[in-house]
Amino acid sequence: MSGEILTGIDGQIATVTLSAPGRLNAMNLAMWRGIADAFTALDKDTSLRCIILRGAGEKAFAAGADIAEFQQERFDRDSARAYGAVMAAALEAIQTCRHPVVAMIHGACVGGGLELACCCDMRICGAASRFGVPVKNLGLVVALNEMQAVASVVGGTVALEIALEGRIFGADEALQKNLVNRVVPDEQVAGEAEATARRIADGAPLVARWHKSFARRLADPTPLSADDIEESYACFDTADFQTGYKAFLAKEKPEFEGR
Repeated sequence: MSGEILTGIDGQIATVTLSAPGRLNAMNLAMWRGIADAFTALDKDTSLRCIILRGAGEKAFAAGADIAEFQQERFDRDSARAYGAVMAAALEAIQTCRHPVVAMIHGACVGGGLELACCCDMRICGAASRFGVPVKNLGLVVALNEMQAVASVVGGTVALEIALEGRIFGADEALQKNLVNRVVPDEQVAGEAEATARRIADGAPLVARWHKSFARRLADPTPLSADDIEESYACFDTADFQTGYKAFLAKEKPEFEGR
């Protein structure tokens, strides 16, 4: 029941699993630390091309934070500040990881689970998945950095709606809110997420990393600088560019090396 973060690697794709199935993968403090550790380590593995983040089983991605530990770990301002710093490190580790991250969402994706999913680069869910951040019922706020993660996906107005109402809503509404990229039948979630990861992995890995970096930069309202624009042309100096366009002309599948 304590929960753990499991990491597995299959070729160029890693899978990180939130594993506390006895409590619908609700996140405790150790698991938040484990997320930061796992993504920090995977970021350093340049052989990887994509990461899948999922919950154990098919009942939940993650049902928020483990409220049972609040009496010991998150009971006043000081303890909440320390807990929040651990959460922030976990969210940031996903957001800043060089590799694209795909959230595979079965079932409940609420509270902290929704925040984790919003830190991923793509989100694929099942038709029966459900979403929301009902922390108003706990007398608890969504911290600024956590709301920022949600707002970066759905926009400030919708993020405020989610926080103010605390309503649990379904997959179709999540798609309408742009919270998820794709809704598939529940039995196809794993297959679609894995196929998505494979499509990403088949591309030039340096390009995927640049695109993730560009999207993050565009979330910053600061006007683009000359250096920002110049980075758009760095790909032309890579071996993968030579491989890619020559393979296209030869009508062959490119074999990218990430250099």
